[in-house]
Amino acid sequence: MGTFLLVLLIFALRVVDVSLGTLRIVMLLRGMRAVAGILGFFESLTWVLAAVLVIDNLDSPFKVVAFAAGFATGTVLGSTIERWLALGKRILRVVTSVDSPDVAPALRRLGHGVTVVNGEGLQGDVRIAFSVIPRREYPEVLERIRALNPDAFVTAEDIDTPRLERRRSLLRR
Repeated sequence: MGTFLLVLLIFALRVVDVSLGTLRIVMLLRGMRAVAGILGFFESLTWVLAAVLVIDNLDSPFKVVAFAAGFATGTVLGSTIERWLALGKRILRVVTSVDSPDVAPALRRLGHGVTVVNGEGLQGDVRIAFSVIPRREYPEVLERIRALNPDAFVTAEDIDTPRLERRRSLLRR
């Protein structure tokens, strides 16, 4: 096999290996252990193939650079794929002045549950709307909130919502 093709193969294997590693970690964090195990198998397999190609052919620094460049590219690609998949849920906290438009009805029209509590902020009374939404819907929901109330203070973070089986095992303890 020519040097160029070997360099390209090493690069491609590393991109696949590191992308799978990123997705494996995400699956573990989301509680999808079986999927993570399968991804881990293929991640290891591609890493070994890439490592063997580099170690058996240390005659060219291009192969070592391809190995490292594949790692960097795989990191970017894996995180891009994870963002595209947007697995899981996100909690939104929307803080608005009581004198400004209420975002809760708009969120409910989008099909999301909303809990509203009253609070006191630096400049007076506020409403705090809490909503748990699928990560995939976050851009659309944020756009709706901004269109309705551009002055709303919005925070969001990824959350883990326990499955029923996990709750039952916790309750038995």
